[in-house]
Amino acid sequence: MSERRSPTNEDTVHEHVEERAHEVVEHLQTAALELIEAARAMLDVAEEMVKDPAEALAFASAAAHLAGVANGAPRTNGQRRVQHIRVS
Repeated sequence: MSERRSPTNEDTVHEHVEERAHEVVEHLQTAALELIEAARAMLDVAEEMVKDPAEALAFASAAAHLAGVANGAPRTNGQRRVQHIRVS
């Protein structure tokens, strides 16, 4: 009859490390699947932009308009908030 040994502290630590490693793998798998899903969504958008460039142009135009609004209206002296100074 073989003698069963009682679990040691080392066995307990090994089991804990194994459990944590399993959790890490599960999280990495979930993250990888989310990245794949995001890449597919990005490819769908890119495909739509290629098929209908007018929509992409409208989006770019709206983004440029918002960027202009964010920069602010010209001041009364005609200068914007950022002044570009040439350095020679």
